[in-house]
Amino acid sequence: MIDKVTAEYDAGSIQVLEGLEAVRKRPSMYIGDTASRGLHHLVYEVVDNAIDEAIGGFCSEISVTVHADESISIRDNGRGIPTDPHPYNGRPTCEVVLTILHAGGKFSGGAYKVSGGLHGVGVSAVNALSEWLNLTIARDGMERSQRFERGTPVTELSPPVPADWRGTYIHYLPDATIFEEVKHSLDILKSRLRELAFLNPELRISVEDKRTGEKKEYCFEGGTPSCVFL
Repeated sequence: MIDKVTAEYDAGSIQVLEGLEAVRKRPSMYIGDTASRGLHHLVYEVVDNAIDEAIGGFCSEISVTVHADESISIRDNGRGIPTDPHPYNGRPTCEVVLTILHAGGKFSGGAYKVSGGLHGVGVSAVNALSEWLNLTIARDGMERSQRFERGTPVTELSPPVPADWRGTYIHYLPDATIFEEVKHSLDILKSRLRELAFLNPELRISVEDKRTGEKKEYCFEGGTPSCVFL
């Protein structure tokens, strides 16, 4: 005989997680696990955004750096995430992208004709699972930046200042309270980045490990054209 459940089951039993709280509460649902695979998946999510810029013809270089404190930085020379106010809530578009799940330019079909990163959960999950994340964007000759902590903006988007570069720079530290161990494998990263360079001819992808001083760069003149599997 099955015992009857005596606990109350009513509206108060249903928990609603808003914003990025759901990602922090159940991270494995979004990145697979909180071990090595999930840790490196954060890198892939940010790199995939830059790859989409490359597929569209807007980006030719991507650099990944593993810093001594196990933080990761990714820079590209794409168009840079838009910074103008978003119609959804009036906040800077870059803030919306980093703080709201499923916010991006890949859903309407307007910003990207082809995308290799639609399978991902986006940079918002990276933001949610990071102790801190610093975002810097250069568009139209002007640079702006913003800081987040565990998914929450702790500064406003900075006023624009002149910039001599174009693109997006993201620097984050995975949250040690989420992951079993925050220790990146350069071999794992090199393998993935080499594959991405091979699949995107002429795209230059570099990786540097500040912990050891090792550097590697990948660029293929031939390779295989990028494709999207439906």
